[in-house]
Amino acid sequence: MKQTVLFLCTGNSCRSQMAEGFSNSLIADRFRAYSAGTDPQGLNPLAVRAMSEKGIDISANESTHVQDLLHIEFDYVITVCDNAAENCPIFPGEAVVLHHGFEDPPKLAKGAQSEDDAMVHYRKVRDEIEAFVKTLPETFTTEH
Repeated sequence: MKQTVLFLCTGNSCRSQMAEGFSNSLIADRFRAYSAGTDPQGLNPLAVRAMSEKGIDISANESTHVQDLLHIEFDYVITVCDNAAENCPIFPGEAVVLHHGFEDPPKLAKGAQSEDDAMVHYRKVRDEIEAFVKTLPETFTTEH
């Protein structure tokens, strides 16, 4: 039986969506991933573009409020931004809550002169998230 993991951030527009996409692509044999936000803002089109460059389509994902997923008994909840870590709700069951923060691509790209310039920041964070997700099976084995 697959374990469930929730990636939680503030807007559920970028970082948590990327983590969900990588998890459901790279480690789907062992885990079912979800993502949510404490204040959903809609899916970020540059995050969609960054993931499509890796062959992962998240364009049909929706920005979900964490309250809408409280009925799911998660094995793991991973906050991917500091704000979500500070505002993480209490989950029913035995969820192990972990924090692994990533920089916010929209903030990093704020001064970018073009979409292509902005994509440098999205790719950087995307690649960091991919590397992190690849470590999760080992991390989960030692944490739980």
